[in-house]
Amino acid sequence: MEATIEVSGLRKRFGPTLALDGMTFTLRPGKVTGFVGPNGAGKSTTMRVILGLDAADEGQALIGGKPYRSLRHPLRQVGSLLDAAALQPSRTARNHLLWLAHSQGLGARRVDEVVEQAGLGSVIRRKAGGYSLGMRQRLGIAAALLGDPPMLMLDEPFNGMDPEGIVWMRGFLRSLATQGRAVLVSSHLMSELEDTADQVIVVGRGKVIADTAVADLIAEASGDRVTLRTSGRTQAMTVLARAGATVAATGPETLTVTGLAAERVVAVLGENGVPFSEVSAHRASLEEAYMELTRDAVEFRAATAEESLR
Repeated sequence: MEATIEVSGLRKRFGPTLALDGMTFTLRPGKVTGFVGPNGAGKSTTMRVILGLDAADEGQALIGGKPYRSLRHPLRQVGSLLDAAALQPSRTARNHLLWLAHSQGLGARRVDEVVEQAGLGSVIRRKAGGYSLGMRQRLGIAAALLGDPPMLMLDEPFNGMDPEGIVWMRGFLRSLATQGRAVLVSSHLMSELEDTADQVIVVGRGKVIADTAVADLIAEASGDRVTLRTSGRTQAMTVLARAGATVAATGPETLTVTGLAAERVVAVLGENGVPFSEVSAHRASLEEAYMELTRDAVEFRAATAEESLR
């Protein structure tokens, strides 16, 4: 089976609420793909439709060319973690994994393998109800890996992780993609996705806003802004404007320059003998790029402190 998930034209209503409005994308192997958007954008509903937990009103979601319900051993095709709390709290974590494994024709040896992969070896015989959220996330990851699937879908896997767990999760997700798996990660933590994801699908109001490489999205959001620190502010503004730049003063010795690359700014200043202590190209974060893309797709917006005092 080809390691792809294809989502095509999904539409879904819950009463008067349109949750999905033509959601379309393809998840490719060998990449970690971030799945991001404001609350209510349709991320969780899309994942539930892919896994056959909700039925779409229109469109289809295919896993390796087939709907989830037609897969004979689904955990061998796609592993998922949608809710780390979805377990029987009085059952030990190992027994939780064993009954899942048996449902797919897998044995105890495979359970032991995923326990080690998820770093649960020392606590696997404890009752799952006593696990912290971070440990439940690891247990959910272990369950998703049971069938050694070529595709994985994880909803907010960083939630509840301590700093060590976050570092582990980053590396673990990257290693899964390196093995050729297709990995879809829904998260609100842009800083973690910026360090982890190759691709990002940005959604809002039930549809895809952007589907692109993380590096390309950040480059586009960064634009061509250059920060310049100089003691010759007036002279710098004059010579840079003459060279075709747009220049704005942002401090006593600080300018923001657009329309010229950083290398060209340095050259122009040097040619005209203008002193400077810093010339740096602006690099946007994934969070900045995301906020710019989704500013019109936010369903609920809290008032600022100023607005609330009016």
